[in-house]
Amino acid sequence: MSVLRILAFLVAIAALCGTTALAQTPSPASKGAKDSTKAAPAPAAKKPEPAAGGAEPTLIGQYGTWGAYTAAPNGKKVCFALAKPSSSKTNPPNRPRDPAYAFVSTRPAEKVFNEVSIMIGYALKPGSESSLEVGGASYAMYTQGDGLWIKNAAEEEQMVNAMRKSAEVTIKGVSAKGTETTDVFSLKGLSQALDRLAQDCKR
Repeated sequence: MSVLRILAFLVAIAALCGTTALAQTPSPASKGAKDSTKAAPAPAAKKPEPAAGGAEPTLIGQYGTWGAYTAAPNGKKVCFALAKPSSSKTNPPNRPRDPAYAFVSTRPAEKVFNEVSIMIGYALKPGSESSLEVGGASYAMYTQGDGLWIKNAAEEEQMVNAMRKSAEVTIKGVSAKGTETTDVFSLKGLSQALDRLAQDCKR
């Protein structure tokens, strides 16, 4: 796991959420009173670097394929469940990319809970939409840089509940170069990881 890459992603998310109601762009579920429509955040001019004082993520429990972590980039506590894909495909085949990760995060300071985000491992095609498929339903995801977040924040709690009960989730995206990707993440252990985080990141 690239700790610095993950921390940079978390810091970028927190920074965006601080300037827009990206209040649900990369952290796990229950966002309290969330607008049914979420404006896409303004593109960040530059992805923030992790603050020197930002603690590296600490693994507090491993549940199936999901690790439960806590971190404090810029002194603000973040709790997240993290997993890597169980399978990845590209079309055309064998296109190079960085490792992908799925997050379900909670940021108490921003009152963001169980927010789902995907660090896809490549620059996404600008303006493109991706999808997250779980439990027989497909959720539209908006894209920014190498990250994906649910387009309709009002559906996020429903999506997380489906993820808790399902065996796997499928993420589809298109790179800036037009490469189509399909990543499948096992959801084994996610429910237990989120329960653990709920204890460590109380509202």
